[in-house]
Amino acid sequence: MAHSSQMDSLLTEHFRYTPLTLIDDIINTVNELVGRAVDSVEAGLLSADPAVLGFAARAAAENVIPDTDGEGNVVYPEARKEIEEGVHKLETLLEATVDKNFDKLEIYVLRNVLTIPEELVGWVRLAHYENLHIPSPSAPPAPTPESLHLLRRKLHETQKLHVALLAEHRRNAQLIAQLRALLSSAPNSSTTAHPKAEQPSSPSRVPAPATPHPGAFAFLSTTPAAHTLGVSTAAAMPPPPPPPEGASTQPQAPLTTPTAFALAQLPALRQLLTSLRPRLASPAAAGGDDEGEAAGRRAYIEAQTRRVLERRGRGG
Repeated sequence: MAHSSQMDSLLTEHFRYTPLTLIDDIINTVNELVGRAVDSVEAGLLSADPAVLGFAARAAAENVIPDTDGEGNVVYPEARKEIEEGVHKLETLLEATVDKNFDKLEIYVLRNVLTIPEELVGWVRLAHYENLHIPSPSAPPAPTPESLHLLRRKLHETQKLHVALLAEHRRNAQLIAQLRALLSSAPNSSTTAHPKAEQPSSPSRVPAPATPHPGAFAFLSTTPAAHTLGVSTAAAMPPPPPPPEGASTQPQAPLTTPTAFALAQLPALRQLLTSLRPRLASPAAAGGDDEGEAAGRRAYIEAQTRRVLERRGRGG
């Protein structure tokens, strides 16, 4: 059974070290003991007499006369080399054996000793868990003086903003009502309110009804010319008079439509005016006319313009 991260965390918290650390310590201890044993074997073999180790018998069997040192002692120079090679082979063999068998030990211990069934991991309670209060993540944090002060400031600013928005709403409502009154043809409530009826002194005297006062800009949408052009406002307007029979009716258009059209024509009018100014400044260069003819044309244009304006004014 493979170790899960939750199980490893629980065992580490219990042992104060990871399970692999325990296995590694055991293997390192065994390797250290193997190294000490090999060193002891090597030291014992090197300190022993080579003749006792069988080098003299091998030399006699091979009919080899051994060398002697200055004191006449028999010397076997190949003994040290063979001992070192043998000790190295022994060390390699022991290390391979330890690695092979302790790998099996590691697998066995991790699977069967240092393990907790997965279904019990969530139910294990360690000793240092006693009398430990863990707050619920869904529980709100306890209020602090700083948090209360911050909430109080937020509430105060919200109330100020609410009051400012209400005042702005009232101002906008009054402004819209005033603008609608200017465009409306209905009488104003302040001017059309009927005065308090007085008892007539005689049955023959009857108070005359109040005369309605249209708005200052009501002519923009209530005159016959406005109805002819199909101009209306967003405010509630009385229905226009019925057109004569056979006359074509034009759908009502908001006042913004002709206004936007007029504003769109202003750049073209400015260009025409810019191109006409040099010709008006020098009429002789433009057409070769003298000042008298230019003055006559201007007088004629002014007269015709005044006549058209007067006619439209009477029609409105």
